[in-house]
Amino acid sequence: MVNKPEILNETETADYIGMSVAFLRADRCRGVVGNRTPGPAFLRLGRTIRYRREDLDAWLAAHRVDRAPRAKATA
Repeated sequence: MVNKPEILNETETADYIGMSVAFLRADRCRGVVGNRTPGPAFLRLGRTIRYRREDLDAWLAAHRVDRAPRAKATA
């Protein structure tokens, strides 16, 4: 049996990553602008846009900020 990737629509994706549908649409239209956070990878199937859950998980992991205390440099 082949594992099929879980595919989400735009609304499901926005909910999954905690962003708005407008963010996803703007990212697809504008691409990377300045220092704005780029959106996740997507699939364009004709006029339909879909997102793979594994791509969303990778996108979320790539934007993780670790706030662990840094070791102080000693001179």
